[in-house]
Amino acid sequence: MENVSAVTSFILTAYTELEDQKYLYFACLLFLYIFTLLVNSVLIGVIYIEKGLHEPMYLFICNLSVNGVYGSTSLLPSMLSHFMSRYYEISLTHCLLQIYCLHSYGTVEFTILAVMGYDRYVAICRPLHYHQLMSPRKAYAAIVLSWIIPCLYFALYFILTLQYSFCGRFIEKVYCMNFPLIKLSCFDTTLHNYVGLALIFVSPFSQILMILFSYAQILRICLFVSKESQIKAIQTCTPHLMAVINYAVGCLFELIQSRFNMSNVSYKARIFMSIYFAIFSAILNPFLYGMGIHAIRVQILKLFSSSKSK
Repeated sequence: MENVSAVTSFILTAYTELEDQKYLYFACLLFLYIFTLLVNSVLIGVIYIEKGLHEPMYLFICNLSVNGVYGSTSLLPSMLSHFMSRYYEISLTHCLLQIYCLHSYGTVEFTILAVMGYDRYVAICRPLHYHQLMSPRKAYAAIVLSWIIPCLYFALYFILTLQYSFCGRFIEKVYCMNFPLIKLSCFDTTLHNYVGLALIFVSPFSQILMILFSYAQILRICLFVSKESQIKAIQTCTPHLMAVINYAVGCLFELIQSRFNMSNVSYKARIFMSIYFAIFSAILNPFLYGMGIHAIRVQILKLFSSSKSK
């Protein structure tokens, strides 16, 4: 191994498949990034300004939008710069930073969604104890922990990646992710792969179980309440449930196309599947919550109507 020259930069080969229309892709991604920043900023701003929205559910929604900005910023500026480059090269340092940001974004997203599921469970199943179980202090603690724990959790696993040197230079993606990078290591990574698979069952599997438990309890309660209460529960839970499904599908796309042979699927479709989780959740979540929740929708409409009248 002493004669191996360690690689310090990589070539993202997937961009070569997009060269024929790279300026169109650049324009589309630039629009999506600006639009993502705009819609999430509006939602964050409305929740921050309106004191009546300083309740746990709305604070969690705000937190989800902050994470959406974090995730899209971890990916899209890098992709935009590569579309304007002819070499599609990324340094090892930048690659490792992008891996950490994207993986921590994904883990934080599932954690926030799990906390939001628990919040809906308490609000619907234990309404008399809601202000005790979800006090402002506990809500802020949940927000802080929903960032700290996932970031530390992935960091402990990521330390293993930092120990490797790499012999291959070609990554068949438009961005860096941990599994494709590890495959380029100069050393045997079997143990590392097993650890990675095991950690997937700890997180996000534990968060998904928490969400399923919350909705199972909500469904059980809804079977024994009035029609009006059922409708109210459905209206409250629908945006969150759709956000969970949308993000889970995006992560499933990325997991399948990264770890399994999908030669029967077109290359461009695989690229779209790989970026779905980091782009479309950040775009759809503000619409799901901004338009789906009456209290937020009223404040957004009030904000735009007042700006037009000036």
